[in-house]
Amino acid sequence: MYTMYEALDGEHDYTVEGSGVPEGLRGTLYRNGPGRWQVGETLLDHIFDGDGMLSMFAFPGDGRVHYRNRYVRTRHYRYGQRKGRVGLRGLGTQRPGGVLGNMLRRPANVANTGVVLHGGRLLALWEGGRPFRLDPDSLETLGEHSFGGRLSMAAAFSAHPSRCPDTGELFNFGMDFTRARSLRCYRVDPGGRLHHLPRVPLPYTPWNHDFALTRRHLVFVVNPVIPKAGRILAGTSSIAEALVYEPHRPTCFTIVPRYGGRARVIEHEALLGFHFVNAFEDGDDIVVEFVRFADWTEVSTAFREFRTRDFPWGCALMRYRITPASKIEGEELCAFPMELPHADVRRAGRPHRYTYFAGRAGGGRGDRIGIHAYDHRTGTRKAHELPPGHGFGEPVFVPRAPGAPEGDGWLLVVAYDPDAHRSRLLVLDARDVEAEPAATVPLRHHIPMGFHGSFTERVAHIGR
Repeated sequence: MYTMYEALDGEHDYTVEGSGVPEGLRGTLYRNGPGRWQVGETLLDHIFDGDGMLSMFAFPGDGRVHYRNRYVRTRHYRYGQRKGRVGLRGLGTQRPGGVLGNMLRRPANVANTGVVLHGGRLLALWEGGRPFRLDPDSLETLGEHSFGGRLSMAAAFSAHPSRCPDTGELFNFGMDFTRARSLRCYRVDPGGRLHHLPRVPLPYTPWNHDFALTRRHLVFVVNPVIPKAGRILAGTSSIAEALVYEPHRPTCFTIVPRYGGRARVIEHEALLGFHFVNAFEDGDDIVVEFVRFADWTEVSTAFREFRTRDFPWGCALMRYRITPASKIEGEELCAFPMELPHADVRRAGRPHRYTYFAGRAGGGRGDRIGIHAYDHRTGTRKAHELPPGHGFGEPVFVPRAPGAPEGDGWLLVVAYDPDAHRSRLLVLDARDVEAEPAATVPLRHHIPMGFHGSFTERVAHIGR
């Protein structure tokens, strides 16, 4: 029985005709995720260790769709191709040689998590290192990107940047491996030049995944998931095994001024939240929305046993309000098995009406998966259900036109059919997600379970 976790060995390049894609849909969808979880005959031990593979869907605006995929030529990928075996340490996969073979070794950068086009540069992003730059048309790997030497070898540029729709600036952060108990934050101007913000001191060394952007701040909700550096450096366990949730420590709501200044760190009882939807200023208050999880053990086990376990779903969509007096009030908006939330990126840093996410269609284990739209104004949720056993990807919202109102556009979703062992791109009308897809783009193959994507109005050149 094939699954979404089967490797995709080939690199493809073809046009799909007659799929019914609306002619107004013009631009390029880039998606990133592991394309294979094995090196030679060796299966990798963690979902985040697979070699990064970019998929590109180019929409010229005439109803056609061009698909192209390429593996990111990282050191991990090239070593596996050359040697046919595991030779580098992963996040959850130890290299051969036991303790001596892994001690003092950082995990290999597999560039498999996020993707962004900024300042004319297409970047494949990963949690713990520098991005890899690729040609936005051919997807040829151009090498690690240091922003002209401004991002050191030891620094990280995380997988979840956020762009300000007003200024065109891109903001991001990186876990600071050179100094304990701190985060690095960055601002990248529209031309692509990186600027460092002051380091953010924290009460413990975090492993942080995401943040949200307001018009004046970067907003973090830092969970007490602590990397045990001694075990990592000694090589006695994988990095993933050395991440320990310590609920006796606080979650740190951290407010970082966008253009410099002292960060505000507010301690709160321990939470678990990995993916953000949005944040905004409401008067003097700051409001942040993300998906909350209930059980770290369940999450970490599911990522390690991803081939045989259910996807780790969050339990609720949450909003937290932070006052100038550092009081934090939480509100549960929607209790539901959900993950991979997304909103209209034009609403970044300002109030939004709609949150889109993948979730269990019936709300329980074993039910069908759906792509959901939650309306904050009415408190209602609607879903486009996939057939039983079908897989899913993160929904990416694309406005129908540059000036279209929020919610008037398309949701682009990669779905997997286990019977045919093929994937398809669904174009859903965001105004009526329950309806049949506005278009279905059938692929000639499957796309392995991926992570994140982004859409740009720039149409990728599809010539060879």
